[in-house]
Amino acid sequence: MHSAWGLWDWLQYLLSFALVIGLLLGMLWILRKLQGSSGLMRRSGVQMVVLDTVSVAPRQKIAIVRVREREVLVGLTPQQISLLGWLEPVSTADTDLQEKP
Repeated sequence: MHSAWGLWDWLQYLLSFALVIGLLLGMLWILRKLQGSSGLMRRSGVQMVVLDTVSVAPRQKIAIVRVREREVLVGLTPQQISLLGWLEPVSTADTDLQEKP
């Protein structure tokens, strides 16, 4: 019985290994592209976006969520989500930090 690996066996083994690794990397690249902003997996009519979160205690957060055109403040715990209030729209002129001479 022939137990020693020849040159052809090693070459076939390495090429097969390289092919499998190449296919895995290619699939990861394709999945990353599909999850981008114009990807197929993203919903086109997103009506809710988390704008910011702040951790206030272990496993407890406060978040600002935009629902359609309004912003809401919610409290998040592992057991529930609580509405803390609706936020008033803020104009961009109020939020600009301007240095005074």
